[in-house]
This record gives sequence, structure tokens and C-alpha cells, in this order.
Amino acid sequence: MGEGKEIGSNPVTPRPAPVPAPTPPISTPPSQFHSPSLSRSPLLHVGGDGGDRIEPAKKTPRSMTPRIISTPRISLTPRFITPLGSPIRRVLHLTRLDPQDAWLPITESRNGNAYYAAFHTLCSGIGIQALVLPVAFTILGWTWGTICVTLAFIWQLYTLYLLVQLHESHETGMRYSRYMQLANAAFGIYVYPDLLCVRFSFNDSFGPKLVVAISETFSGERLAKLLALFPIMYLSGGTCVALIIIGGSTSKIFYDILCAGTCSAGHLTTVEWYLVFTSAAVLLSQLPNLNSIAGVSLIGAITAVGYCTLIWVISVAKGRIPGVSYDPDPSAKSEIVRLFDILNALGIISFAFRGHNLILEIQATMPSDEKHPSRVPMWRGVKVSYLMIAMCIFPLAVAGFWAYGDKIPENGGMLTALYTYHGRDTAQSLLGLTSLFVIINAVSSFQIYGMPMFDDMESQFTVRMKRPLPWWLRAVLRAMFGYGCFFVAVAIPFLGSLAGLIGGIALPVTLAYPCFMWLKIKKPRPYGPTWWLNWFLGALGMALSGVVIAAGVYVIIKTGIRVSFFKPQ
Repeated sequence: MGEGKEIGSNPVTPRPAPVPAPTPPISTPPSQFHSPSLSRSPLLHVGGDGGDRIEPAKKTPRSMTPRIISTPRISLTPRFITPLGSPIRRVLHLTRLDPQDAWLPITESRNGNAYYAAFHTLCSGIGIQALVLPVAFTILGWTWGTICVTLAFIWQLYTLYLLVQLHESHETGMRYSRYMQLANAAFGIYVYPDLLCVRFSFNDSFGPKLVVAISETFSGERLAKLLALFPIMYLSGGTCVALIIIGGSTSKIFYDILCAGTCSAGHLTTVEWYLVFTSAAVLLSQLPNLNSIAGVSLIGAITAVGYCTLIWVISVAKGRIPGVSYDPDPSAKSEIVRLFDILNALGIISFAFRGHNLILEIQATMPSDEKHPSRVPMWRGVKVSYLMIAMCIFPLAVAGFWAYGDKIPENGGMLTALYTYHGRDTAQSLLGLTSLFVIINAVSSFQIYGMPMFDDMESQFTVRMKRPLPWWLRAVLRAMFGYGCFFVAVAIPFLGSLAGLIGGIALPVTLAYPCFMWLKIKKPRPYGPTWWLNWFLGALGMALSGVVIAAGVYVIIKTGIRVSFFKPQ
């Protein structure tokens, strides 16, 4: 004890601060993945007395903070949540990790896979719009009709590939989970409400430049909305209206086939059948998110392939109807009328190839990290689904034109032709099965096309209230959307007659905008092959859109359509 006291009484010899041992790699707990502190300042630093202790980062001057040994990236950490250095990337970090994504139906669940992608893409890629392709052949003829359908299929498959690749950015780690977000990123700047405040806090000398940045940001956002908002909203809401018209009308036909004139109960009117179909669609729309309707999309995809196959097989088996003509008669029309008819036919073809406004939303349901990006399973599912789409669309167009020629109805296409020309000489079981498949596919497609609208409506609530939407309010909003589409379907039952005009309006979303987005975001080498290809396709798509819209308006004015407001047939 005495010796211990003697030693303790000696003065302490000053010693240099010990060199800290290298810190072993620290694996960040999953709960800290979204912590803002990971992208700002270190959590640990060396104290002044040589001991390691945890102190708030704000107490350490920026210039005195020692360099921390970087932590190696672990395989489970996605690239888009790793710490970023520069202030600009910190802002992007906050943008990427928007917490509202967990509250919205498109991004609420991210456990999708290639099978889910194939189901959704096939269900949305084949629709009633494909049944009017033979109408375009009556104007273009065999050769040019086949060439135009083939080129349109290849073109839209290429632009779909561009969208799949643009979904996630390797440089910033951002995921564009909605078509409108990608449009804002390409044609403007996508702004989150709190982003400008954070950006201002990083640099107090931002000063007057902030006002200019805000004005440029919102002008770019207005440009993106001007270019893409209306076509996207139509491709969602307008398609739901068309599905109610088709589904309700086919439900009435299906009931008549089942009854065969023996039902004693009174028949429902067309409006009442619209209401029955809408009620079924609204009930099914209560499924919470896009991943939860994967089974519905699978059923819709199977029935779509089923009714397309049944329609063209029955049409070929019954043979050509009497008096069919395949060659358009140019002598009966002037050159200007003939030209506008051709452009209207191109609009019908472009109307058949739609669904690009859903590709980013479908891909957003998949998990993604540095080693397993979502574009790989997404493209795998797309290839399988579009192989099935090609096996349905091309036989439908060719066989339909062969069987009905110039006598195919413009409104309804192959489905109306089947009931009109073969309603008596075809087994009622086959006609009933075809009708049932059409109804099931229409109800299933309503869910996936309505999901972007549900997402947009719910985002208005989450942005303002900063919390997820209650289940009862979600049910009310979706019911309001469904019955709102029902009202439009009753008010404008002739919407199918505007296929050429509507196809021209929606054409840039499918064929033009993806090319310009690739040029703006990926920035390929100027005057290289990719640069020229995308510029050519983008400019051609915009030019076609303009002339097809003009042709659609001219054809409507010249030939007229049967306008019957609030009188569905």
C-alpha cells in the first residue's frame, strides 16, 4: 500500500496522445438506414483527453473533425441509402428517401418480382383497343397495314426498354416510381415541399439566387405537366371509362346469352349494366396497393389471351363473310380525304399500343439495390409478356381483316363483328365464354389503370397532412373515382368512336417522350448512333402526334359520329 501511495504521489509525466487503433468496420443497424446523420457528420470523434467518447457532432468544429476511416460497403446496403458527401447530393438524398412513398399505393409494397411484372404488363398491354386493329387495315391495306403494325410494335418495345432503364439512376440512386416524376426530371425539376428549405440551409449566401431557382423550377414543372399530365391522366381515367362502356355492354350481352329468351325477370337497361359493372370494379378496387392486385392481373392476363384467341379462331373457322373487299377504293375519295384517313389509321394503331404510363409504376413495386437492380427482373417480365402480346395482336389483326375485310364495324371492331356476323351460327357456349372473358379482363384492367389515379388522389392528402390516408377515406375516394367514371361513361357513350383522335393525343407518351427523356438524363455522346436514333424517333413521334390529331378532328368533322349524350346503346 505504501509503495502504491509513493507511486501515486509522483507528478504525471506528460505523454503524447496515443494513436487510436484503426476502427473495425461497423455495420449500420437497419434502423439507421434512413437517418439523416449518416450523410452529414460522423457519430464518433476523439475527445481532447485522448479518450474515445460519444459527443454531439455540433460541439466539434468542422475544421477540427478528424478523418474517419470509411466503412466498407456491405452487400445488404442498397446504393441509394449510403452516405453522400456534397451538399447537392445531400439534397438528393432527402429526395430519394421520401417517406411518403410508404403511404401511397404504388410504392407501399416493394416485394414484386418478374412474375408480377409479367402479369401486370400483360393485363395492361392487351385490351379492347387491340380489337379495332383490323379497322386500320381497311384503310392501309394488307401490305402497309402489316408494316405499320410491325414497326409500331418494335418502336413501342424500344421505348419501353428506355423507360425500364431510366427507372433508377446509378449516379444519384433515385428511383422514378411514376411517369410524371420522370417527366419532371427530364423536362423540369421534380420538387418536394421541404426540399427548397433544406437547400437554403446548406448555403446561407444563396440569397437572391433562391428566387430565380424557385421560378425556374416551377416553370420547368409546368412544362412537364403541360406535355405529359393530360395524356397520362387520360390513359388512366379515360381507359377506365372505356372499360366501363365495354364491360357494361358485354355484361348485357352475356346475360342475354345465358337467358336465351327464357328469363321471366325484366331485363336491365344498358345504364343499369354499367352500374353493375362499376360496382364490381369499385369493390375490387379496395385492394390496398399495386402488389396486392398481382393475382387479379394474372386472371386478367389469362382472360385477355383467352378472348383474343377465341375471337380470331372463331372468325377464321367460320370463313370470310360474303362480299368482302380488301382493297380501299381511292376513286371514291379525294386525295386529301384519303390522306387524313391514312393518318387516322395510324392513330388507331398507336391507340392499340398503350400502357407505357404504367411501366414505371409496375417497376416501382420491385426491390432494388446495387447488385440486384430492379431493371433486370422487370425487363425479363416485359419480354415474356410482350411475346404473348405479339402472339395475340398480330393474329387478331390479320385474321380479323381476312374474315371481315371492309365490313368490320368501326365501333367495337372484332368483338362487334363476332356478335353481328356469327351470333347465330356459333355455339352459344363459345359466345358466352368469350363475353365472360371480356368482362373479367375489363374488371381486372380497371384496377391497374385506376391505380395511378388512386395514387395521385392519396398523395394530395399525404402531402398536406403528413400522414397516411385512413382506410375509410381511401375507400371513399376510390368509390368516388369509380362512380365518377360511370357518370362519364353514361354521358359520353360514344368514346370508342374517337379512337384515332385519342391515339394521337396519347402517342407521345408511348413513342416520343421516352426518347427525349433518355437524351436529357443519360446524355449519350452527341452525334453518335444512340443520339441520332433517339432524336429521330422522338421528333418523328411528335410530328406523327400532331398530324394524327389533325386527321382525327378532320375525320370526325367530315364523316361525323353518332353523338348520343346520356343515351348508351
